[in-house]
Amino acid sequence: MTVNAPVAPASLDLMSLEAVSDPHGYFAQLRESQPVYWDPRYRSWLITSHRHVAEALRDPRFSSDRIEPYIRKKLSGPDTDPLVRQAFEVLSGWMVFKEEPDHTRLRRLCMQAFTPQSIAKLRARAESLTAELLDAVRTPGEFDLIASVAAPLPSIVIAEMLGVPVEDRLDFEQWTAKVSPLVSTGLDDPTRYGSVAEGMASLVAYFGQLFKRYTEQPEDNLITALLRAREQDDALSEAELMATCTLMLFGGHETTANFIANGVLALLRHPAQLAAMREDRVDIKLALEEFMRYDGPGKTVVRVAREDFEFEGQHIRQGQRLFLILSVANRDPLAFEDAEQLKLDRPQSRHVGFGFGTHFCLGAPLARLEAGIAIPAIVKRWPDLALAPGPLQWLPFLGTRGMRELRLRTG
Repeated sequence: MTVNAPVAPASLDLMSLEAVSDPHGYFAQLRESQPVYWDPRYRSWLITSHRHVAEALRDPRFSSDRIEPYIRKKLSGPDTDPLVRQAFEVLSGWMVFKEEPDHTRLRRLCMQAFTPQSIAKLRARAESLTAELLDAVRTPGEFDLIASVAAPLPSIVIAEMLGVPVEDRLDFEQWTAKVSPLVSTGLDDPTRYGSVAEGMASLVAYFGQLFKRYTEQPEDNLITALLRAREQDDALSEAELMATCTLMLFGGHETTANFIANGVLALLRHPAQLAAMREDRVDIKLALEEFMRYDGPGKTVVRVAREDFEFEGQHIRQGQRLFLILSVANRDPLAFEDAEQLKLDRPQSRHVGFGFGTHFCLGAPLARLEAGIAIPAIVKRWPDLALAPGPLQWLPFLGTRGMRELRLRTG
């Protein structure tokens, strides 16, 4: 594995090829020298050490509500495309961009889908689906793990949970792909808004049809459960219902696909750990936390300062944007012994991959279930599994750590 030379703060470029392909190495010097750094290029604070990121995730002065201010500032003019504004308004309803009391209220409505009992019921389906997807891979030869296994598994599971019919899933995934760049990055890039608006408009129209269908003919799925909750609690608006469904779609699909793919890549780059996984010499619960720490799917989360305040000797101003770079914090040598090494038996990992506090990832139990089934099954299926020749292409997103494809070969 090639590690990029650490970059001095004066030459930082968050979206450079080096920063995207190897954020751990690229930001290492910044983490060691200026863990709370004002980046004049992106007019944002970069927070990179484990201690500071963990503090910021728990500090209520760092607000998750960053979409509503953007709508007011950038999308309130008469020339704004109404579909672009609609896309951002749906996004603004996501609980991850909400503060109290709305965040707790929305989270409480969704928690029923992610209780230990609810997740346990999904195990048999996830196991059978993983086996089906692996059986469908044509080997020996070369294949894309993401397209064939890592992406379809969580996509099908979350679609079934929501109540999306099998015949609609291809359209569903295409619309999701159009919206994904907006969800996966914290940078402002208006050039992508046209495709995003089109994809979100399609999703909104489609979910509207499902709401009507399951209102008239309820079934055992998450949309029906949310519709019933709305009847019992008039505080759940139509917009919040739409936002909650789109959030679950994205949170339960793309993130887990990257979790699986990044985990398999890490194993292929660490032969001793790969052998331990194949020989069942690891505790899968510890291994999953180590995959999340070592190269998890969440690279950065964005916060906005609620007020003026001092943080680690720096004066943060109200309204300023802060990038909490999780992937760099999770390789902090002050927090983890041998931080650059994958150790599947690492005990009590205090990684920040799933967040902290009230915004801890609600879908973490489902992601752990799916990755805990898929990753061992993949590496055990083919004893000679190896990376195919050629460079990896990492997605040019600030928020997401994932690859366009992961080409592997057998035989």
